Parts: sequence; structure tokens; C-alpha cells
Amino acid sequence: MLSHWFLAAIHLLAFAMGLWGVLTRGTALSRLAAGTAPVRSVLIADNVWGGCAGILLITGLMRAFGGYEKGTDYYLHQPLFHLKMTLFVIILLLELAPMITLIKWRIALGRGASVDLGRAKLFARISHVEALLMMLMVIAATGMARAVTFG
Repeated sequence: MLSHWFLAAIHLLAFAMGLWGVLTRGTALSRLAAGTAPVRSVLIADNVWGGCAGILLITGLMRAFGGYEKGTDYYLHQPLFHLKMTLFVIILLLELAPMITLIKWRIALGRGASVDLGRAKLFARISHVEALLMMLMVIAATGMARAVTFG
């Protein structure tokens, strides 16, 4: 029972920290585009966001399919689980361009080169949309926890 509780706690903390990370990254990217923030602040927030996304994926898979929660059958037949997973996939798809670009920035900075900030504002907007989608995932999760069904 303690392992179930621990896994749930880690999952929920990853949501909280991930939300902070993606919102902070978005704000830092906006400030970077305006010339008022260093690239380092974007990369630190991105590290938090990326780490939390990985933790969410691992703990979520363990909870849904590893026998730690209500069981795979429950999740596969719960519409809110499908909504939550759809939102997660949308976040992953939205994240592709910022992730690839920020990896390139890290490489460029490591070589002492400058980075192209041309898409910083776009990536700020994407980050904020991802944060909204994360909040919708939490709403779906609360419905799942209470076995809300439709129909």
C-alpha cells in the first residue's frame, strides 16, 4: 500500500513541478525574446520541465499498467483516461520543435556559438498552451479518481 501511495505522490509532484517548469520556460522565453532574460534561465526551466515529463510518463505507465492502481481494465475503459492520454500526446507533439531547438541551443552554447532566438516567442506560446493542457489533464485525473463516467 505504501508503494501505491508513494507512486501517486511522485506522479502528482511531477505534475506540479512540470507545470512550474513549463510556465517558467514560457515566461523566460518571452523575456528572452524581449532581450530581458538570459538563455540560461530558459534552459534551467526546460530541464525541470523535461525531467518532470519523463517522471510523469514513467509513473503514469506504472500506475495504469503496472498493477499499482485500479487495474489496466479500469483505465482502458475510462473515457477520462483516454482524454488524459490524448492531451499528453498533444503536449508531446507540441514539444517536439521546442525540444529540438533547445537541444541545438545547448550544443551551440557549449561550442561558444550564439543561438537563433527567432522562434523564442513562438516557443513561449507553445509552453503556455502546454501548461493549459496539463491543467486539463489534472481535471481529467480528478474525474478518473472519482470514477466519473458519461452516459
